[in-house]
This record gives sequence, structure tokens and C-alpha cells, in this order.
Amino acid sequence: MLRIHFTAQDFARIRFAPRPAPLQELHAALATAVAHRGGPLFAPWRGRVLRSLPAVTGALADLVPAGRPPSFLDVLGETMGDGFERIRATRPGLVRSELVRVYGAAPAPRWIHGLHAGDETAWRTLHRAQQAAYETVLAPVWSVVQDLHREEFTRYALAAAEHGVADTLTGLAPGCRLHEGVWEWPDAAPARDVRLDGRGLVLLPTFHHPAGPLLQDTPGRPAVLTYPAGPGLPPTPERPVEALAAVLGRTRLDALRLLAEPHTTTSLACALDVSNATASSHAAALRSAGMATTTRTGRTVTHRRTALGTLIAGGGAP
Repeated sequence: MLRIHFTAQDFARIRFAPRPAPLQELHAALATAVAHRGGPLFAPWRGRVLRSLPAVTGALADLVPAGRPPSFLDVLGETMGDGFERIRATRPGLVRSELVRVYGAAPAPRWIHGLHAGDETAWRTLHRAQQAAYETVLAPVWSVVQDLHREEFTRYALAAAEHGVADTLTGLAPGCRLHEGVWEWPDAAPARDVRLDGRGLVLLPTFHHPAGPLLQDTPGRPAVLTYPAGPGLPPTPERPVEALAAVLGRTRLDALRLLAEPHTTTSLACALDVSNATASSHAAALRSAGMATTTRTGRTVTHRRTALGTLIAGGGAP
């Protein structure tokens, strides 16, 4: 269980990252690929990513020999360049202590020793690895990630305005709760207690890490909670129709593609040649998966697919 301890000052310093952070999203994506997280929609993406990563990205694997990356990688930045500059600005003492923690007494590659010593060539090795991984994994879908982040930002802002911060925090994921100033995530691993002590907390949604929160707790910085937003993003713009139909079902896939344009329940039912109840059921399933939205105006209910739904459907109308 993850337990985050708030003070009154920390509650006043909760903020939602206004834009996605490329390095954080990249690290979440690589963790998902290597750890085989996610459902069937991730499988084709995972295979493609692991096959296509260039050799230069192997340096990133060197930094997580036991699955626990050094904390100095945990930075926010609106561009890859900004993120790397923040990493490079880490105090040398923290870089050394984190590399010692990660490797312990185990032998480390030569370039890791260079990083420990502050060698510029080693830092360039890290920079090249991150940039190459970004170009392979995130660049093709970054505009979609930005759209999804805006949707999540708006959803959080509206929920906080209507229900308050405490209720909004507990609504970020099933099972988490806030009790006497302690925010608990029961399914998070490893078990840990983190005290904010006035540093505040930044909330950052991720669309590549569907299996629990990631907490970055770096001394002297606000803690950053990277949490899975919705079911996660299957980040492959081109997806064969038959593979999608096997996962969603043919009629539900047709509904998803039709919802490139807004449809009432009745018009969706007519287009699919099903009953209104069946069309409503398909729309509800797509909505619960984050692929569609439903709005009500008077007695009229209108459905339309989200940015995630557009990505899964391949961006086209039927």
C-alpha cells in the first residue's frame, strides 16, 4: 500500500500538471513494455516497441538493473530538452548516492561509472538514449497524448470545483481513500509511506501505464504522483480492423467508428440496425473504457468518441 501523508500546507499546494511531461510519459511507457503490463490492446504495441527500439536505448535499461530507477530521472518538463536539462542540473551528490542505491555492490557498465564521476560523455550517452526512445515510442502519438491530457485536466478541474479536492483525489482510482490526512492506494507496490511535509504534490496523468501509481519523491522537490488515467492508451495509430473487432466485438467497433460524428442513441441504433437499448449498452461500454463521451441536453442524449476512441479506431469514420 502507498500512503501519502498530507499537512494542511500540502493540501493548499496540490496542483495538476497543466501539460504532459515527455520524460515521465516515456518512462511509464518503457516500464509498461518491459513489465508486460496492460491488456490485449497493448500486446501489438509492446511487440512493436521492443523490436524497434534502437541499440542506443540500451543505456536506459542499464539504469534500472533491478526495476527501480534512480530518483534523479524523475523530473517534469514540457519538452524533452527541458526535461534533460533538469536531470542534468541534479546535484552530483544525489546522482552518486542514487547510482549506489540502484547498483549496490553489483558491477556496473563503464558508462554508469562515468555518470557517477560526472563525465560529460556519460551524460551525452543518457541524453541520446532518451531522445532515441522518445522518437520511437512517443513521437508518433504525442499529439494524442496532449489531447488526452487536456481532457483529464478539464475533468479534474470540474470535479474539484464541484466536489472539492478531497473527493476528487479519491476518485482518481478505484479503491484509494483519504482518511485523516493520509491518502491510501491499497494496490500500489512496493508498500511505502511518504510524508510531504509542506512540499506539496503534483498530479500527472499517464496514458501508457495502466497498472497503479508511480510516485516520484525527490528530496527538496514537490512529490509527483503519476497515475493511470482511464484504461491506458493503446498507442498505435494504425490498428488492423480484425484485431480490434476481436477485442471489442464487431458491432461495438462499428459503433466506435460511427461516433466520429455525434449520434443520439436513436440515430446510433438506426445506423447499427439494433435496438435503442443495445445501442445504449454499446455506448455505455465505450464510455466506461474512456473511448466515448455522453452528454444530455433536456431529453436528448448525444454520444461521441474521445481522442482515445479516435486513436483506437484509426482516426477514420466508417
